[in-house]
Amino acid sequence: MTNPTVRMARWSARNPWRAITGWLLFVVLCLGAGIAIGSNPAASEDFRIGEAGRAEAIAAEGGLQLKPTERVLIHAKPGGGAFDRPSAEAAARDVAARMSALPEVSAVGEPVPASDGSALRVDVTMKGAEFDAKKHVDALLAQTAAVQEAYPGLWVEEVGSPSISKGVDGLRGDDLARTEVIALPVTLITLLIVFSSIAMALVPLLLALSSIIAAVGLSMLASHVFPDAGVGTNVILLIGLAVGVDYTLFYLKREREERARAGGRLSPQAVVELAAATSGRAVVVSGLAVAVSSATLFLADDVIFSSIATGAIVVTLVAVLSSLTVLPALLAKLGERADRRRVRKEARAAARGRTPDVKQPKTGTGRITAAVLRPTTRHPVATLTVATLAMVALALPVLNLNLTEMGRDTHSRSIPAMQTYDRAMAAYPELNSTHQVLVKADADRRDEVAAALTALADRAAADDPAISGRPVLRTSPDGRISMLEMAVRHPVGSVEAHTSLKKLRTELIPATAGALTGVETAVTGDVARNADYPAHQKQKLPLIIGALLLVTFAMTVYAFRSLVLGLIGIVLNLLSAFASLGLLVLVFQNEWAEGVLDFDSTGSIGARVPLFLFVILFGLSMDYQVFVISRIREAAMNGTPTRQAVLDGIGSSAGVVTSAAVVMVTVFASFAALHLIEMKQIGFSLAAAVLLDAFVIRILILPSLMLLLGEWNWWPSRGMRRAGVRASTERQPANVG
Repeated sequence: MTNPTVRMARWSARNPWRAITGWLLFVVLCLGAGIAIGSNPAASEDFRIGEAGRAEAIAAEGGLQLKPTERVLIHAKPGGGAFDRPSAEAAARDVAARMSALPEVSAVGEPVPASDGSALRVDVTMKGAEFDAKKHVDALLAQTAAVQEAYPGLWVEEVGSPSISKGVDGLRGDDLARTEVIALPVTLITLLIVFSSIAMALVPLLLALSSIIAAVGLSMLASHVFPDAGVGTNVILLIGLAVGVDYTLFYLKREREERARAGGRLSPQAVVELAAATSGRAVVVSGLAVAVSSATLFLADDVIFSSIATGAIVVTLVAVLSSLTVLPALLAKLGERADRRRVRKEARAAARGRTPDVKQPKTGTGRITAAVLRPTTRHPVATLTVATLAMVALALPVLNLNLTEMGRDTHSRSIPAMQTYDRAMAAYPELNSTHQVLVKADADRRDEVAAALTALADRAAADDPAISGRPVLRTSPDGRISMLEMAVRHPVGSVEAHTSLKKLRTELIPATAGALTGVETAVTGDVARNADYPAHQKQKLPLIIGALLLVTFAMTVYAFRSLVLGLIGIVLNLLSAFASLGLLVLVFQNEWAEGVLDFDSTGSIGARVPLFLFVILFGLSMDYQVFVISRIREAAMNGTPTRQAVLDGIGSSAGVVTSAAVVMVTVFASFAALHLIEMKQIGFSLAAAVLLDAFVIRILILPSLMLLLGEWNWWPSRGMRRAGVRASTERQPANVG
């Protein structure tokens, strides 16, 4: 055969030990190269988005960029009596002395009393970039702990972006370990039920894990082109376990069918080649669909999505490679062992004068699948109508979708730093959030810009009740860039803070600094970043969905030479994506499911979740679509009438699709148990999407639609028409003359 997947499978099956050794060497080399060269983490400038990002670039140009800051909070212990101000001042001096001696610290501020007199605060500015500070914050935390020990009558604690980032990373690591504890055993149990063999169950799991290891190494190399935003490993684990097991599962099931059908008449190598000619091609098409779909995330112009796309593409392609190379070798060795076992069984039976039991292949449609398909077969119009209306109903909550940036206000309060953060914000509400107005102009206009920003601060204090505290005006050493910083008394995600930002951008700046000619203005700060990121995602969403639709259509037409099936793929993918997104809105924007899923509703969905859901779901749904329609098309090409081919294809693939769906749902649902709200939302939405896609789209809607379309499913494929004519001719009785 000229099929490259068959040629690769043939070589691998005939040279199993070479293939196995080569794969292990490949995995070790990938991981070793990644560790040796190291990863390239994203820097602060890689995260800049929208106007806020433009303002941050201006600030960095003038040396006014945000510095990593830790705040030491000194206050009374709960139930410990009144706040001892003299003792707190002594503790503050101790903090300042200790912190100033650290090489990680660039400056220590004077103690700042809370407005109600309940606490003192010492601000500590660290050296280096903001995103590197979490690596060095342990030295500061150790000194804070030492002060706490020296002043047991007070409560001395520390919080800031570095310590919060460190706490979030630690929680993410613990959560990932928990997902492995949940996902791996359940996946193994599912595979044991499917194959009734420990060896056959271990093969998909081991190949998936080895693909993940290799992909981690390769992603470290790829990070030097696409910087890693810190989510790459999460994505590789999430996607790698799902697709790695799925692709191996598709291949294994087909090899088992072919081996049972051959009944010992074919060698294990020949059986593997037969499986490669069908499921091997489906795996390649599915893998390419996932990779190309994931690549559309690069259109988001966001380092986080670029990191997600890189991880998903790398692990998917590695999983496909494992299915084409080492899997045929493993199947050939397992087939040889099964043949030896069969021969011994036949010999023992012959010695006893008995006929050996021959295990018949499981073909056709199972009883459960037949029962589910019965109403579809008899009443396709009614089934299609009811199932589609149900999916549309699930999608309706999308109309109330509220996207927000998931930041500090949404982090789990099980992180100690977040508990300290809440206490610091209660004592110092002016630290809740900030507006930072940047102005870039010629150096000789420094005084003119300063006057305009001073007027802006005065108007904001008079007209905007959200502004609090004293404004701070800073100018770069070269006089070209000025920054006005104003405190906002409300949390970053609040309506009041966002209303204040809108008033600042549309009214106050145009009337003051924005009225100057020849200057550039931009607003950043906590509130601006919180507002601009979701707006950026909403702007990019139509572009990426359009690219996804085009990719889905092109891949389906390429795989099946049918424009009709291409259109069906688009419609069904949109249906399952919007239905799962509607479920996500229904569950997470409301409070009724908080106790069930252990979360506190923010009344919103993470700005990254819809894009991630659409892209990954569109890719993964191609797995099922390619596998199911491949079986239908195969039957039709062999002369089976389209109606019967649909029923046979759905029936014969239902078991493996169900098993694959259970594996995917297990992996994704384990992420729904995480503490980080955005990861929880991603896990839940993907688990819901796979359930709907496997059990509603592929079992009810797809067969109903294909039964109603009949031969139109294959339009304009001439090959299918020729197959139908040939089958019709073969069914005609021969003329007797």
